[in-house]
Amino acid sequence: MHYAKPLARLVAEFEKLPGIGPKSAQRLAFHVLRISEEEARALAEAVVNVKEQITLCAVCHNFTDQERCEICTDAKRDPSLLCVVAEPRDVVAVEKTNEFHGLYHVLGGVISPMDGVGPEALRIRELLARVSEGEIKEIILATNPTIEGDTTAMYIARSMKDAFGESVRVTRIAHGMPVGSDMDYADQATLIQALQWRREM
Repeated sequence: MHYAKPLARLVAEFEKLPGIGPKSAQRLAFHVLRISEEEARALAEAVVNVKEQITLCAVCHNFTDQERCEICTDAKRDPSLLCVVAEPRDVVAVEKTNEFHGLYHVLGGVISPMDGVGPEALRIRELLARVSEGEIKEIILATNPTIEGDTTAMYIARSMKDAFGESVRVTRIAHGMPVGSDMDYADQATLIQALQWRREM
């Protein structure tokens, strides 16, 4: 496709976004051309403001526009429960369930030797420091059910047991069959996990 240079640049920038291919980038670029200049400026300002104003919470390392995020400053939260996640987007996923009322700790990734990411690159030291304060009674490891996520969860569980013994309970979110799915479509690893994490009814 031959675009005018400013349009070609916009399409190219949209293509850099995750999950956006050439056709989606083109649709987004043409949408920006159709909207008013005021709407386009509002979009541009929102992008710039996010880059300028969003930082990491000093306590849990979630995205926030304050020193401490709203979750960490919420007095109604249970400070004895700590959910450990890989990325800030995982906090959003757990919060949508309305089932968890404790606090969070964002690691900033998962252990991935292939990508050169070791335990020292994550916020595991900060996690140990938080737990050492003595208020946390249970840590829920909520990393993705991938090799990297499982490796990270096992490393943290071992670190917790080495540092605190049985004084802190360490649990892992259950894995297995998704709700509404058919067993014959499930892969072998998913079925194995579903059997291993079964519970009494």
